[in-house]
Amino acid sequence: MNSIFEEHPHKRYNPLTDSWVLVSPHRAKRPWQGQVEKVAGDDRPAYDETCYLCPTNTRMNGEVNPDYQDVYIFNNDFAALLEDTPPHSFEEDELFKAATERGLGRVICFSPRHDLTVPEMEETAIRKVVDAWVDEYLTLGGKDFINYVQIFENKGFVMGCSNPHPHGQIWASSSIPDEPMKKQISQLKYWQKNQRSLLADYVEKELIKQERVLFENEHFVALVPYWAVWPFETMIVPKRKMARISDMTDAEKDAFANAYKRLTVRYDNLFETSFPYSAGVHQAPTDGEAHDEWHWHFVFYPPLLRSATVKKFMVGYEMLANPQRDITAEKSAAVLRALSEVHYKTK
Repeated sequence: MNSIFEEHPHKRYNPLTDSWVLVSPHRAKRPWQGQVEKVAGDDRPAYDETCYLCPTNTRMNGEVNPDYQDVYIFNNDFAALLEDTPPHSFEEDELFKAATERGLGRVICFSPRHDLTVPEMEETAIRKVVDAWVDEYLTLGGKDFINYVQIFENKGFVMGCSNPHPHGQIWASSSIPDEPMKKQISQLKYWQKNQRSLLADYVEKELIKQERVLFENEHFVALVPYWAVWPFETMIVPKRKMARISDMTDAEKDAFANAYKRLTVRYDNLFETSFPYSAGVHQAPTDGEAHDEWHWHFVFYPPLLRSATVKKFMVGYEMLANPQRDITAEKSAAVLRALSEVHYKTK
């Protein structure tokens, strides 16, 4: 990076969403020195009789969970999208429009253990989560009324996670949501111009620069994107161009599970706390098209900035004008890169 950008406010372009982020590195000179503020330990039992996600417990709708031993999937009892929504649209004029949205919501319990999170799970167990994601993507995406399958995980109460049991969700919709659509448009434009994947070219250059790369294995690269908005935002990107997670080989699925664990361990080690984040897969729509332009990737948006108790919220200027960050992507990459891959609880 040019030294002027290390010290002075500047904008960075995100080619995936055709947007900009304001970076203000001089603000990092404020009094904070990066101290660790430990919070009370998160000592949960392996089984919680009051948890509606634990094996053999009764959920709010009266259904009883089986005595599952690894991954368990069920229809969300409070789904935001419903399969039986009737088609209807409203358009008074160009200012007032509405349309019903049909879809499905699924919950994926990663483990029967109530006391675990992804960084504390074995890689073999995480691989089963990856397999479940692939199966659900194919199954839900195969329905004629589903055109996009959004797989995501919210970790931590601060990210709106209502239950600490390790789990994620899938919202499958009849239309393509805004964020994937932005990436759809940008990747297609790049593909039509260059006949190459935008992210393949980007990752190739990041591996040469080594400024924002955290680690890599045989098949994946974990990095802080050049255009990161959140303080410790990261991406896991496959080295091989592929449009969807169902394109992975068995070896690539193992490597993805490895990267997922290694990255989340670093997150927990940053402030020695169970690190909150929202993470999700962005991949090709399930609309029957080939989507050669797509290169799927896994994104992490964590809110912690200075300690386990100081969070970054998108407020003020960020809500009214433009996303903004105080520490450069290179600085946050250096911090994450220096962390151990041995979980702090096991040291």
